[in-house]
Amino acid sequence: MTRLGVNIDHVATLRQARYRAYAAASSPEPDPLIAARICLTAGAHSLTVHLREDRRHIQDDDVLRLAREFRDKLNLEMAATPAMVAFALKLKPSEVCLVPENRAEVTTEGGLDAAGQQNTLRPVIQKLRAAGMLVSLFIDPDPHQVAASAALGASVIELHTGRFADADTASRKTELGRLAKAAEQARGLKMQVNAGHGLRLSNLPELLTIPQLHTLNIGHSLVSHALAVGLERSVRDFLQAISDR
Repeated sequence: MTRLGVNIDHVATLRQARYRAYAAASSPEPDPLIAARICLTAGAHSLTVHLREDRRHIQDDDVLRLAREFRDKLNLEMAATPAMVAFALKLKPSEVCLVPENRAEVTTEGGLDAAGQQNTLRPVIQKLRAAGMLVSLFIDPDPHQVAASAALGASVIELHTGRFADADTASRKTELGRLAKAAEQARGLKMQVNAGHGLRLSNLPELLTIPQLHTLNIGHSLVSHALAVGLERSVRDFLQAISDR
């Protein structure tokens, strides 16, 4: 069965809207750690956090506290920078997902250029793997990027589903086809296939026609749905949608 990973950055986004001068001692709310506990109790399989260079939502202290309780379920999204590599090597989460990062973007706008950044990415992947972490690359569903990810030694790819999620009716079938071909290619190369970005209850049935998907990492829509039904119920609703494939 396809697994659910919950991206809890969006809990921190709500907190930072009020507490921009973050100080752990002041116990600002909502707390991503409390949200993480609820999500895992409700049945989520893993947690994702993106520690951005500008620290716009998740903070270092959040990640450290999450790792103390849930290191074996923690997927750290990060840019392939020396500072973040050093942080990951010290933290040692179970999984690291390398992502592109642009300070001006509201959310991640596209996949990592694995094919064009091999000299930069190869030593980073080698260091993280040597430290015992599962390494994932967040890429667009492009055959060149899939092949490059395998050549670089990544164990996992996470397919960027944003174009599929944002597509109109006329182009959605094309975008779904691109994802399906990329997933099939990656499995043929012995890589685990995850997916994420823009996923919601309404588009999961189409996406889940792709049989190779291992984990779906979902954040904004799940947290938004929680405002209406509560976080535990929201996680259960997404799990039910996945199990109904």
